[in-house]
Amino acid sequence: MAMKRSQDIEALLTKAKKIKLDLDQHYKMALEKQNLGSEVKVEIKNIFENLRSCLDYIGHELFEKYCTGHVKPRLLYFPIRTSNADFIGTVNSHYPGLATNCKAAFDLLEAIQPYNDSWLGQFNILNNENKHQALVEQIRTEARHVSVKSRSGSGGVSWGPGVTFGGGVRIMGVSIDPKTQLPIENTTVETSVVIWVDFQFADVRVSALPFIETSILKVEQLFKNLSLYF
Repeated sequence: MAMKRSQDIEALLTKAKKIKLDLDQHYKMALEKQNLGSEVKVEIKNIFENLRSCLDYIGHELFEKYCTGHVKPRLLYFPIRTSNADFIGTVNSHYPGLATNCKAAFDLLEAIQPYNDSWLGQFNILNNENKHQALVEQIRTEARHVSVKSRSGSGGVSWGPGVTFGGGVRIMGVSIDPKTQLPIENTTVETSVVIWVDFQFADVRVSALPFIETSILKVEQLFKNLSLYF
């Protein structure tokens, strides 16, 4: 069973990566349209579901290998708990014997729990939203980043959102206009303004595309680490 399920996990990871390639293109188009359409949301949903299945398959492998003599729960899920006490209780209940029969696997599971790695908690929230409340909503955000460089090449200064200047402020010798928050017209420095556009998951406030990429990498690495003990 271990070989077949491992092959299934690899197939799910391959599928998630393929969907991610399609998502990259559709995501760029969505940014241009300033609207995240249903096609993009479905792709995100499918990636999360594939990755969650990978985690649950890993859980089944560990149970069958190290919890012999115990009846497998009808619904066995990959353990995700927000406190160490809850994690230990869940493993002892759903994976009896794992902590003593394979401490290395237990430690790997414990290391990735939300109280040690915020990614898993965020992933769990988004995955549950996808399952139970249609599709996770994303919010579009814009962040203005200003860069001021000396025309002589002697240096530069930059700042992002959240920085506000009052009257009388000078940057590299040039006055900042409080209304525009930019240097006044001058011949001393060059000013560039870049608007960063992004979609974020509303519930966890993380950038969608980087989080999805991180999720694929995290699950793949966890599988590689734990497969040593299947």
